[in-house]
Amino acid sequence: MKIINLKTGVVAILFCLGFATESSAQGQRNNDRKQVPTFAQLLKQMDKNEDGKLAKTEVKGPLKENLDKVDTDEDGFISKKEFKKAPTPKRGSKR
Repeated sequence: MKIINLKTGVVAILFCLGFATESSAQGQRNNDRKQVPTFAQLLKQMDKNEDGKLAKTEVKGPLKENLDKVDTDEDGFISKKEFKKAPTPKRGSKR
């Protein structure tokens, strides 16, 4: 009888520990939302010719898809001034 109670207790503790660990991990995942990169970060990553602005051929991802919205002077480049005035990206729907 003592062995059964001991086994049940160990299983219950392991279950609680696993549940607490999973709950903590979910909380961390929700806090790990991506931040919008700064213009300086984008230049460092994408500005291949180092001219201080981003051309359509240099950008990728959502920025490339929305280049026409960000490029307000329609010169084919995104400047720091245009980037600061750009609309913020909308969050995706919750899963």
